Amino acid sequence: MKFPRLLLVQQKFPDRRIPDVSSEVARQLAASGFASRVKPGSRIAIGVGSRGIHNYPVIVKAVVQYWLDQGMKPFLFPAMGSHGAASPEGQTMVLAHYGITEAAMGCPVVSRLEVVSLGKTADGIEAFMDKEAYNSDGVMLVGRVKWHTDYAGKIESGLFKMMAIGLGKFAGAQRYHSYAYKLGLEHVIRTVGRQVLGSGKILGGLAILEDANHNTAKLDAVPVEQMEQREEENLELVKSWMARVPADLDILIVDEIGKNISGAGMDTKVVNRGVNGEYNPWPGPKFQRIFVRNLSELTYNNAVGLGMADRSTGEACRLVAYGHQLADGEHAGGHPHACPLPYRSRMPGTVHPYGGQDRLDRSDLRLDS
Repeated sequence: MKFPRLLLVQQKFPDRRIPDVSSEVARQLAASGFASRVKPGSRIAIGVGSRGIHNYPVIVKAVVQYWLDQGMKPFLFPAMGSHGAASPEGQTMVLAHYGITEAAMGCPVVSRLEVVSLGKTADGIEAFMDKEAYNSDGVMLVGRVKWHTDYAGKIESGLFKMMAIGLGKFAGAQRYHSYAYKLGLEHVIRTVGRQVLGSGKILGGLAILEDANHNTAKLDAVPVEQMEQREEENLELVKSWMARVPADLDILIVDEIGKNISGAGMDTKVVNRGVNGEYNPWPGPKFQRIFVRNLSELTYNNAVGLGMADRSTGEACRLVAYGHQLADGEHAGGHPHACPLPYRSRMPGTVHPYGGQDRLDRSDLRLDS
């Protein structure tokens, strides 16, 4: 069997990394005035998420240290919707695999599913907050700002989404995504986020921006009064750094997908595939077929997104934990094309982009994740 000639291609993107991440966190928080908003000895709830954020344990540790140095009593809590099978134990395990543990961070990690109602938005959406966070003296969020997998807008993934969906835990996240089908997810994130801000519990957040090489490129301590405006500004900036495949392809081969990489398993705006099965819905390079080779070890057998692929391997399908996938599908309002398993095959000779095209004339590309 003859195969096309394969070449190793490397894209080079600007290196925007911050040389000393811990020092930059300390600098940002020292100038933020967050500690002046609460009394000495206050219990501070620090919300952390579930994505594979570079330097995340270093950043979170520096945030904890800031509050300790101010004479406060910080604790960490998961703000991650359905990840970790939407269970307290599973979400604690997710954080532990990222190096975020009580021993490493120097403060408690409190994982619960109970929530407190914050009332309803003008659209009738009931907003919720993690009960442990609500009972604290103030809440700070630490999360990455980037584009969302499902839609394009001025606010997508970031601190505002963390306030709405992350703080609402599984019950809130499930409800918000259901409303998003009618109202649009950006509208729901904005309105629920404003409802959360109206509770008076939020002190601010630390926004993390990564460059195309996944380096920590910007850290921004955002006061509560500016969260919506700064979210828009930071999203616009990070979108300008986005990495893209440089050409149209017949077959895109993805080595690994997972919830640690993207909420949809793979970054839909890089692979140009919609969560509901749409082919090439976004501007940019077009790909006729997607072949997924495996699941990331850090996705904990959650295979959401595997259904967006046209082909996969038996190994990837065998790793699927269906309970995790069901929880994630329910959380997101049920993306029917993202959760089923694709046709299983070995890569050579079994993926035909269209019309019986000769494999020697195909343009294929393999991504590591």
